[in-house]
Amino acid sequence: MSRPILEVVALSADDAVAAEVGGADRLEVVTDMAADGLTPSLETYTAVRDAVSIPLRVMLRLADGFGAGGDAGIEELCARGAALRAAGAAEFVLGFLDEAGQADLRAVEAVTAAVPGCRWTFHRALDRAADRDALRKQLADTPGLDTYLTAGSPDGVTDGFRTLCAEAARTAAEEPGYGPRLLVGGGLSLDHVAGLRRAGIDAFHIGSAARPRGWAGPVDPAAVRTWRQALDRD
Repeated sequence: MSRPILEVVALSADDAVAAEVGGADRLEVVTDMAADGLTPSLETYTAVRDAVSIPLRVMLRLADGFGAGGDAGIEELCARGAALRAAGAAEFVLGFLDEAGQADLRAVEAVTAAVPGCRWTFHRALDRAADRDALRKQLADTPGLDTYLTAGSPDGVTDGFRTLCAEAARTAAEEPGYGPRLLVGGGLSLDHVAGLRRAGIDAFHIGSAARPRGWAGPVDPAAVRTWRQALDRD
């Protein structure tokens, strides 16, 4: 197996540097974790960009929940995405559901069109979808989509473990809709790693696990290093 990816949530340049020192491969750049991560300011993005050399995925999300915010929200998301793209952002994180709990294709297509040529992650909106398999098939041909961030369940990895393993098998079998990489996060603990690695999962996402003092505290390089070592060992 290739070296697994470790993605760490960064709220600031200091977080970013600490995560890189600890062995992170990539950062998810966000603000406001009280709302589970929103689009950072342009100033925050540029500070992070200038502080580290590892890839960044920038959140495009305006409010808690998985709606795009209607026409006004889509327009704002497109404007923010375009501004971040102009500042050098090349990878993004987004995901919108409609009222029926399926992918909001209008929002997804508009926002991704505002950042052409960029790779992106469909985030944990997948875990709130009415039908995970149907959503994947809805998005199967969407340009740039290369990753799903998921816990396998709205309630976290422990509850979603079997779903994650089943989806990993479908990815390995190259089933339609299962081409994007699984990036596991959301209630993820070190105890999950060995089983997920055996299932073929090779990408992991941590937020609070990198912060021993909680979201009010900074990323701790030692905590990130513990994860790096566990992933490389398993």
